[in-house]
Amino acid sequence: MKIKALIVDDEVPARSELRYMLQEISNVEVVGEATNADEAIELIKALSYDVVFLDIQMQGLTGLQVAEIIKELPSSPAVVFVTAYGEYAVKAFELDALDYLVKPFEEKRLVQTIEKVSRYKADPKRLGHKKKVKGEKTGVDLLPVQEKGKMILLPINDIAYIHAQNERIFVHATGGVYPASSNLKELESRLLSRGFFRTHRSYLVNIHKAKEIIPMFHGSFILRLSGEIEVPVSRRKASELKSILGM
Repeated sequence: MKIKALIVDDEVPARSELRYMLQEISNVEVVGEATNADEAIELIKALSYDVVFLDIQMQGLTGLQVAEIIKELPSSPAVVFVTAYGEYAVKAFELDALDYLVKPFEEKRLVQTIEKVSRYKADPKRLGHKKKVKGEKTGVDLLPVQEKGKMILLPINDIAYIHAQNERIFVHATGGVYPASSNLKELESRLLSRGFFRTHRSYLVNIHKAKEIIPMFHGSFILRLSGEIEVPVSRRKASELKSILGM
């Protein structure tokens, strides 16, 4: 069964481009378009959609405000934000957005989003309604970080490790080191299910990047990651990590 999509954007070229890209994906059917918040809400109330692609900057209510209204509807579709602005990502995920696409994006990235929608459609409760820590969001592949006074969206798979130093948090990833606004405990809660492990009180590591274990004194060891990066593993965490790795 095809995924039924609604596009909400006040600019005709943007709607047309997104419609074209979605129509190239075999299991997607665009069954509606809206130019503003009022139209979008009326369409969502009238027809059951699987996903709504929302622009943020629109005349009248913003896409973020529309998402807040959608959350309160008895049967709400998944929400995917499509915008040229990366700085609203944190707020979007707090509103339970399924994904956040920053223009311009490639068809491959859109296909990944549709795969998330398919999983959500199969089991809407998979996202959960438990109390979430700041920034926690199951299924989200992007981590908001800071760069030169703006917020960018960093693919989680690009992260090697996260380090706490002098009460500041730094995300070490492909392409550079970025300050993060969340603390290490919040990031641990969010990334635990994505293969990250707290090796030390100051380090959160992407286990998928691990290449070698170097034994040290008193039961501790060093975990060597791709790129010859070395991070400490405390004695208290060593046995837990060994269990995870099947050692």
